[in-house]
Amino acid sequence: MVTVSPSECEGGSTWAYSLQLPHDPRAARIARVTLRAVLAGHGMSELKDTAEVLATELVTNAYRHSTGPATLRLRGIGRGRIRVSVWDANPYIPPPFDRRSGASRPAPVDAEAEGGRGLFLVCHYAEAWGGHPLGGDRRGPRGKLLWCEIADTSIPHLEHHAV
Repeated sequence: MVTVSPSECEGGSTWAYSLQLPHDPRAARIARVTLRAVLAGHGMSELKDTAEVLATELVTNAYRHSTGPATLRLRGIGRGRIRVSVWDANPYIPPPFDRRSGASRPAPVDAEAEGGRGLFLVCHYAEAWGGHPLGGDRRGPRGKLLWCEIADTSIPHLEHHAV
């Protein structure tokens, strides 16, 4: 079942929507359509192109490397900035999202490689990005959360760095 729900802080500069995605090859397209509607609804269409590419890469990563559903979360964090995050059930956090690899950004992918470009694009075009493991205890399901932040570069921002 697919659900979209606004957060409790409607009307302010911050908001959040969650979209439950089944393990389905159409999930990335559904995520893009939803993302466009949310950004248009909040007057942030200028972020659409970059946000669509990065959300698509995170959702595709979840589909390719997990066997179950995923959740896309879109969150307005004020001043023309959004956070896109994707949860999936696979606990493996790929470098450099894991921060243990020591790399601040992934190495460029060889032109002949069959894959590996998605997270490179996320790290290259996002203002900030990261990953968090999620435990399988009472606080929620096991897996990981990969996220990135996208900003309207015409609006001045405080410095944000990946954590």
